[in-house]
Amino acid sequence: MAKAAQDFTAIMKDVLGSFPVDTKAFEDAFKTQATLNEKLAGVALSAAEKSSDISAKWTKDTLSKLADMAKAKAEPADYAKALTDFASASAEVAAENMAAFAEIAKKVQMETVELLMAAGKDITEEASAAVQKAAKEATVAAKKVAAK
Repeated sequence: MAKAAQDFTAIMKDVLGSFPVDTKAFEDAFKTQATLNEKLAGVALSAAEKSSDISAKWTKDTLSKLADMAKAKAEPADYAKALTDFASASAEVAAENMAAFAEIAKKVQMETVELLMAAGKDITEEASAAVQKAAKEATVAAKKVAAK
């Protein structure tokens, strides 16, 4: 019985050896995925940096305007005017900054779509080449096994 198990192991080694696994396809897929991830991370980090810059400038401008509004006024009506001026300026700056954020989002979306389309094309080409190569190797290996 032990002899039969050893013979079966030898047969399985021969069969599996006749159908080699090409690890290059896996390595290429990993490299493609890593490159895509690097590019996507670059897009995301660039957008985060730009958004952070906008937020920091917006905060600095708002604090400056608040400091002007907090100054002592000679007349009570001046407080109402300062508050109105602050609200008006804040609304204007908010609209500008929201437009800037929208531009960043639009750019991120466009770059992401471009990257994914390029990666999809690369992956499709690599997969097609790997399948064709595997089919040829399987045919050759099947003929070798059949000849034995």
